[in-house]
Amino acid sequence: MPHHGSHRPGAGVQGDPVFPRATSRVVPDPSRFFAPGLLAAPLPTNAFFQNFVLKDGDMPEYIHPYSIRSPGGGALDVCYPSRSHSPSSVTQTFVADLTVSDAAAAAGTGSAQRHVVSAFDDLSVTLDVSQSLRAHLVRGCPYVTVTVTANATGPIDISFASVHAFVELSSCQCHHGSSGTKWRLRMDSGQTFLLYASAPIRLAQATPTQLSAPAFAGAIRVAYLPDASMEPVLDRYSRCFPTAGHATMNPNDRPFCVDYAWHKEGHGELLMLAHPLHLRLLALAAAADENRAVRVLDGFRYRSIDGDMVGVVGCSWALRADPVPPTWHSTRGVRADGVAEVVAALRADVGALAPAAVTTTSSYFYGKAVARAARLAVIAEEVGCADVVPAVREFLAATVTPWLDGSFQGNGFLYDATWGGLVTMQGLTDSGADFGFGIYNDHHYHLGYFLYAIAVLARLDPSWGRQYAPQAYAMVADFMTVSCDKSGGSFFTRLRMFDLWTLHSWAGGLAAIPDGRNQESTSEAVNAYYSAALVGLTYGDARLASLGATLAALEMLAAQTWWHVRDGEGMYEEDFSGSNRVVGVLWANKRDSALWFAPAEWKECRLGIQLLPLLPISEALFPDVAFVRDLVEWTLPALARDGVGEWWKGFVYALQGLYDTEAALAKIRALTAHDNGNSLTNLLWWLHSWARGSVVGDGDGFGFAASCCWYRH
Repeated sequence: MPHHGSHRPGAGVQGDPVFPRATSRVVPDPSRFFAPGLLAAPLPTNAFFQNFVLKDGDMPEYIHPYSIRSPGGGALDVCYPSRSHSPSSVTQTFVADLTVSDAAAAAGTGSAQRHVVSAFDDLSVTLDVSQSLRAHLVRGCPYVTVTVTANATGPIDISFASVHAFVELSSCQCHHGSSGTKWRLRMDSGQTFLLYASAPIRLAQATPTQLSAPAFAGAIRVAYLPDASMEPVLDRYSRCFPTAGHATMNPNDRPFCVDYAWHKEGHGELLMLAHPLHLRLLALAAAADENRAVRVLDGFRYRSIDGDMVGVVGCSWALRADPVPPTWHSTRGVRADGVAEVVAALRADVGALAPAAVTTTSSYFYGKAVARAARLAVIAEEVGCADVVPAVREFLAATVTPWLDGSFQGNGFLYDATWGGLVTMQGLTDSGADFGFGIYNDHHYHLGYFLYAIAVLARLDPSWGRQYAPQAYAMVADFMTVSCDKSGGSFFTRLRMFDLWTLHSWAGGLAAIPDGRNQESTSEAVNAYYSAALVGLTYGDARLASLGATLAALEMLAAQTWWHVRDGEGMYEEDFSGSNRVVGVLWANKRDSALWFAPAEWKECRLGIQLLPLLPISEALFPDVAFVRDLVEWTLPALARDGVGEWWKGFVYALQGLYDTEAALAKIRALTAHDNGNSLTNLLWWLHSWARGSVVGDGDGFGFAASCCWYRH
């Protein structure tokens, strides 16, 4: 089903955003911190450096392996964060271990100013801390690099300070540098930083906590020294520094792959750091005969909240994930002796559909309601109950269309040109409405549910699909645009929610929070990219289908790496990993057992929010049955608590069904209520498709299995 190319995300310059334009009263002014040349194109609303451009811009951000803060006055704070941990959380603590300053700006005698973001990309951000001091903050770089530019009168004075006292200040001979280009800074905290300069720099101790460096111009690099054995490695690679980095996806030619490339200056090879998921994907690419120019330095390690980071030498990396093709139906098919039970529930659930019964105006809960109904049509196809499909189609047409044509009463989608994205009518004046959708929270969650319903309805009713393709593609583009025209031709920012360095999404939007970005529900993020892939399949858009499948696969790997907690694995400290089987909210600087909406002891909510909505792709999200059993057994005692919602129990039993189907079936049959995005039909479909025995409905239907090589075309 072809569409005009301007509505295709990732196809280059975006077409009209389709939804009516509106002026938000709650979003901040981006011109306070972004350089004027960056304001023409839509700006990120969920970037790893977001704290630098919100409120006063002085909250730290974790740019692995350092926390960085720009407090103003021409200064940049560098912290190698310590960790505190307990059974309920793991937290990184910021202190200003080392501060680099433009001395004149810091003293108030120069051109002191608020910092400005002068450039950014997937892997880096460039901060102009003063007119003479520029910080190249590149993710995964073991050094923090600043360049110092002479002013009209010549080189400028630099100062270095710390909250700790300097107990050793020594000039060292670096094997490839001249005298005065390497210094060792040891503090009374026991920490040692190494300082490298592109030209001789004269350091003198002005006070126990402050050093002066007069008349310098050039590049300065500082690196924390975790272990003395790592110093020769830091020496060797100190002269080559990255200034920018870009992540590339080519879903047509290289599905399930991401490629990194850094721009660098100086001499020699580039040394970077890889987190545990990077290492896994680097190894898969190496097995495919990629990464031949990359060397992993296993003994060179920095601590991080995301696990040990390991040195990698090479200015470009190839990352490859195992393919996870999206399917409309269960991969196993529904067991023949379970079909009757699924059909009975299906007829009852379809019979209860009524547009008037959807009374919410919340974009999130409304999206869940229409996606729930769309699941009924897909299940009906799988179990051969086609006679109920017209009723579902009519329900979807009546409920989804008003959100696309603007006739829905009480809410709707609008376009905000300030930051370049969709907002809701309620979110124009209330930053808390629709869970903060108006300040760019949770866009993939809300829109993912709508896109699932749109994909199903467009498949059932091609003429409807053709009519509302522009709106469908605008919703996809809001959070899945890949190519952006920096000259101002794009309407949506690049991959609003998905972080191409951490390889998962962040859900928090334009909110400055000391702990940085956060995400609670990985499974709803998976749903967003899976649903976008289904939109691609429905419309015959192989590129979109491949892009959605790739992002879903990466999101699932990240969930398994950081949200799913395995005791003894070593990712987190023993008190936390021994007490938890799933993270509640994952922050850039924190792992929390609590949820936004529930305390830590409500374990059924923690499990459920990492599983819902229940879909065919959920099989790939939880592939380790041994872990699933551990997770369920950790959760089950919480169900004895007074007041546990029946709807949350359903998700616990759904996972229990992966290893004990009959027990789970008995419990699900006894439930009296279900999550508003779930149904008895969906739960029975799930359990009967996992049960062993002869199956029906394992063909393609209007699905995918018959063309599993679509991403090659």
